[in-house]
Amino acid sequence: MRAERRFLTAEWRDLLMLNYEVDSALLQPRVPVGCELDSWNGRTHLSVVGFMFLRTRLLGVPVPFHRNFEEVNLRFYVGREVDGEWRRGVVFIKEIVPRRALAWVARRAYGENYIALPMRHTGRVHDPGGEARVGYEWRRDGRWEGLSARIAGEPALAPVDSEETFISEHYWGYTAQADGRTIEYQVEHPRWQVWRATDEQLDCDAATLYAPELAGALTGEPTSAFVADGSAVVVRRGRRLE
Repeated sequence: MRAERRFLTAEWRDLLMLNYEVDSALLQPRVPVGCELDSWNGRTHLSVVGFMFLRTRLLGVPVPFHRNFEEVNLRFYVGREVDGEWRRGVVFIKEIVPRRALAWVARRAYGENYIALPMRHTGRVHDPGGEARVGYEWRRDGRWEGLSARIAGEPALAPVDSEETFISEHYWGYTAQADGRTIEYQVEHPRWQVWRATDEQLDCDAATLYAPELAGALTGEPTSAFVADGSAVVVRRGRRLE
């Protein structure tokens, strides 16, 4: 199948991923038509992911004051078989960015559930070795919420059959539309190196930010936490599934 035109190019860097096991029955109503839930070793995951968008271009054009910014999203994992190929993808439940224009474009282009809130980040992980605390925060209802973790040492490629690889290597996105159909879009990037994280924390009111039925999973201990170094990425235009 011919690849769709590039919609967005950027660098995604310093991806902090906190991953939680969740009852698959809670996610099943959110699975877009044409997809099915994906799992790792029988576990269904939710992930809270914070990262930096850098050098962002839309349709090849840099947008002033909207090139470098934070994003935090809540996502889960699905798949779809196409001509014998298993396309591993993600579904976003909610995405937070710091500027209204960014949220508006994402809602218009893909129907994603973006909101705009004041945001900030801490920590740098590009310096080799050493130790850093990586964190992403957003201000809501008069207080700062966020996620953070500590890393040290050098990153490495995770084993192909690891939870880190399952979480970080999904190259398709799926979005349920208001008319019941599904948009599919492709994401391209190389494999990322990762740091195992410690002292991970998620500090937010998950029931009001996301959904009451998901709050139990997100207030428990994550099954894993890691930081991926990231890379340049390409997000292609979406297309509606038949």
